[in-house]
Amino acid sequence: MENLQQSQEEEATIDFKRIFSRLVAAWPWFLLSICITVPVAWVYLQYQTPQYNIHARLLVNDDKKGSSSGTSEGLVDLGGLLGAKNSIDNEVEVLKTGDLLAKVVKEMKLNIKYYKKGNIRDVEFYNPPFKITFLKEADTLKATNFTLVQLKNGKLSLKTDFLDTLVSYNTPVYVRNLGVFKIYSNGRALEKDAEYCFSVRTIDSEVASLKSNIMVAATNKQVTIIDLSMKHAIPQKGEDIINKLIEKYIQGNIEDKNIIADSTIKFIKNRLAYIGGELGGLEGNIQGFKERNNLVEMSEQSKLLVQNTAQYINEISQVETQLDIVRSLKEYLTDDSRNKRVLPSSTLLTDAVFNGLIERYNMLLLERDKKLISLTETNPQIVSLDQQIMALRIDLLSNLENIQRNLGISRNGLRKQMNTVEGDMQQVPKVERNYLDLARQQQIKQQLYLYLMQKNEETEISKTANLSNAKIIDSPKSEIYPFSPKKGIIMLVGGIIGLFIPAVILYLKELLNNRVETKEDISKITDVPIIGEISHNQQGDNLIIAANSRSPIAEQFRAMRTNLTFLLKESGSRVLLVTSSMSGEGKSFVAINLANVLAISNKKVLLMELDLRKPGLSIKLGVLNDIGFTNYIINDTLTAEEIVKPLEVHKNLFLVSSGPIPPNPAEMLLSERTSELMEEFKKDYDYIIIDAPPIGLVTDAQLLADHANLTLYLVRQKYTFKDQLNIVQNLHKNKKMSKMGIVVNDIQASAGYGYGYGYGYGYGYGVYGSSDSKVKKSLIDRLLNK
Repeated sequence: MENLQQSQEEEATIDFKRIFSRLVAAWPWFLLSICITVPVAWVYLQYQTPQYNIHARLLVNDDKKGSSSGTSEGLVDLGGLLGAKNSIDNEVEVLKTGDLLAKVVKEMKLNIKYYKKGNIRDVEFYNPPFKITFLKEADTLKATNFTLVQLKNGKLSLKTDFLDTLVSYNTPVYVRNLGVFKIYSNGRALEKDAEYCFSVRTIDSEVASLKSNIMVAATNKQVTIIDLSMKHAIPQKGEDIINKLIEKYIQGNIEDKNIIADSTIKFIKNRLAYIGGELGGLEGNIQGFKERNNLVEMSEQSKLLVQNTAQYINEISQVETQLDIVRSLKEYLTDDSRNKRVLPSSTLLTDAVFNGLIERYNMLLLERDKKLISLTETNPQIVSLDQQIMALRIDLLSNLENIQRNLGISRNGLRKQMNTVEGDMQQVPKVERNYLDLARQQQIKQQLYLYLMQKNEETEISKTANLSNAKIIDSPKSEIYPFSPKKGIIMLVGGIIGLFIPAVILYLKELLNNRVETKEDISKITDVPIIGEISHNQQGDNLIIAANSRSPIAEQFRAMRTNLTFLLKESGSRVLLVTSSMSGEGKSFVAINLANVLAISNKKVLLMELDLRKPGLSIKLGVLNDIGFTNYIINDTLTAEEIVKPLEVHKNLFLVSSGPIPPNPAEMLLSERTSELMEEFKKDYDYIIIDAPPIGLVTDAQLLADHANLTLYLVRQKYTFKDQLNIVQNLHKNKKMSKMGIVVNDIQASAGYGYGYGYGYGYGYGVYGSSDSKVKKSLIDRLLNK
């Protein structure tokens, strides 16, 4: 009972030694599995297209954009209004936009791919021997795959799911849902009878594919460097795609700057045209005034007054110029037809706060224009930008009001100073005084005109000198070796799977196994001792014990005979009851050979065939079953000696067969004559071995247990169910049978770690003194046995 409790306590522990031995025993299956999975992994590699990593690095200047040198104090660059400060995260998002990728796809025609048919996989061309060009595309492209074969007559066989035709080079081909295209040679001849393919996909699908394969990230937030990487099967093509992406990004960056410059130039030209008209009118008025008043030259006093007022006139003209620009900007902001366009350069004014507002305003407008490529006016992102733009427009108008007010104050101050000087002009003749007024107005307009002309030239020069805010610091370069598929890892995984599959099968087999395989399976359920272990009988004979037999099984039966000697120490006849859980567990085999091994030891042994329901002992021994136990029970005149039959196997071995099968076997065994018969046999024989029916099916064995000194319960490896061992434990625990012992039968050497720690005496280690132990099986035989 203690052993059973100890076994139950250890049941939850893992027997690593047993598991390891099971796995080692199944090594041929592991080898076979690896020999299958590793070649499968190799075949998988042949079907995979190698993928290469292409890397590039881009440096983004996070300073104020644009360039303008040589400007005078207070005159700064007119073209540097694209956001002023660069957010590296924004530039990363710009590089990933669908619009930018679509430009790359369209220019490189990436939605058209060319392949050559292979035995294992199709190989993509980057520089194919032929290309197609669309003469007219359909409004909506449908992804289509084509097959092209060069025929001997120079024609091309063009096939798709819905088209099978012959075409020639440079001949228009119409395909529905695609449009009209022609095939032209790319300078190389197609291989005869070789099969080529090309596929046409939509721009959107190719853009989506590029998005998934291109990675753009600012990995180090401390620097303004963007890392670009791409996965592609053709290294050169991948490098060209990254190059084109960077080219389009830089081109777009410069175009954004030029938008500001163009807006400023347009504004200045409009103002020049307007002021030029006013200036022309003034000059005409002056000329007319001179002619009407015959004024050829001013007096010396008038010249002196003009010189004294020149400084004030110059300052007033500058203020008037600023006021005129403020008024124009206010009109520009309040004009509904222009309020979604970038503002002209804020550098016409020298107010720093206003400059910052207008730069932010232009940045938001450009961002809105970019997002409208893929979004609608009602999108929440656009609505949010509109709200920010509206708020900035209000701030700009408020700031312009303040600037206008301050400039007005400055102008009034200058005019007061001018009035002091002009008091002296009362002494000048009226004609000359009127002329001075006209000259002063002309000078103001001339200053404004010259100022705008200067700004126009500066902006034109600035536009030609516009540079991108980004430059390549690491050109796109492919890695030498493909990153996918990783051959070593896949082959290793193939080997691991080869090990894993048999291991899982063995585990599931062990998990689902409900039959007895090891000694631990028995000890976990019952504490009935194991008194014999019989290995698998490879000869197929029922009787394998002979006087001079030294086979492993013979030695195992001898070992069991020794164990019985220690268990049955009492004097007199010893009765052994042989039973099992169900038929087929080897009761008759064990009973015959145990009886023979006892007879060889000069003991008189009687075999009793008391399986009255399905007798088989007499048949195995080749004895006629015409008279036996049942005859004795029903015929009071028969004596015990009349039903005993000597066996030719050994002189000390006798048999009582079952006789005819009765309709009531249990009642036969309960008969008083059964007890009388047993008592009589005990006087004449040293050992009586009863071959009883399986105890798990009928109760006959329990009825015979009272006559036995020891019950041998047969358990057959890989045959007896584990749950059936509960029968043994129940009989033992409830003392329904006196002494009990388990005999494990049919133990096979292929049972992994083994049934236990050896298969009985000498089994698996050779037999001392036996010539059989020197015979070794060949490797092939052992593999076949495995």
